Amino acid sequence: MALFECVPNISDGRNNEILDECIAAACAAGAKVIHRTSDPVHHRSVLTLIGSYEAVKDAGVALAGVASKRIDLRSHRGIHPRIGALDVLPFVPLREATMEQAVQLAREAGQLIWEKFAIPSFLYGEAARTPGRRNLAAVRSVEFEGLDSRFERPEWQPDFGASRAHRSAGAIAIGARDILIAFNVELATDDLAIAGRIARALRESSGGLRTLKALGLRLNERVVQVSLNLTQYDATPLYRVVEMIRAFAQEDGVEILRSELIGCLPRRAVATSARYYLGLSLEERRSF
Repeated sequence: MALFECVPNISDGRNNEILDECIAAACAAGAKVIHRTSDPVHHRSVLTLIGSYEAVKDAGVALAGVASKRIDLRSHRGIHPRIGALDVLPFVPLREATMEQAVQLAREAGQLIWEKFAIPSFLYGEAARTPGRRNLAAVRSVEFEGLDSRFERPEWQPDFGASRAHRSAGAIAIGARDILIAFNVELATDDLAIAGRIARALRESSGGLRTLKALGLRLNERVVQVSLNLTQYDATPLYRVVEMIRAFAQEDGVEILRSELIGCLPRRAVATSARYYLGLSLEERRSF
């Protein structure tokens, strides 16, 4: 049986009852929830689901219904960019699954969500129908508050649904992609400009490392964060990113406080960084 991963990003990180309801809906649809995480400052939760084609599709549609019923973005405030109550819905091919099937999953889910809940959606990643929508950051750049003005532009009509945002649930970015690692590094400073400078130096869109996405965010009055997506973890190992952040931060006399993994990651990515930090020789690395 073909196996897929789905990693919905939900715009609530403070109400455990909402996340519990989302998990119950995903499980009732036949998907298995293997990880959950919430962040009250980002005001965002991330689930990791696995299942068959139909199970993850039905789970994604069900989550859109729960989120639209329980989350009102008109009163939502968090530091992470978002356009929807169910903000991002990516499908990832795993065992015996293909990217073409993941693309079809994204498109079927978008159509069903519009029919059931009147929430428009934009396709991104491998499911994008135009080059300008491949990058999730471009799709989400206007946030919920800018959706009305976006829909006035002919080049930004939704892939599914009418050219209007759902009044409380906004819109959804639905995509197909390979496995990525979501990873945050916190810095011991209140200077958001430092995190922003590091993010610009690192991310691919600004001329940094290929396959890396990065944002600078403020967590509180003492801590800022470099928020990262590693879209090809073999090409850009975690340890390399952390050590580059450390070096850039030390230019301003700033230290790393901690790092944070969001969701799951492949075992190979852990092993690669463990080998580096343990200082293993080439022969030792081969037997690790």
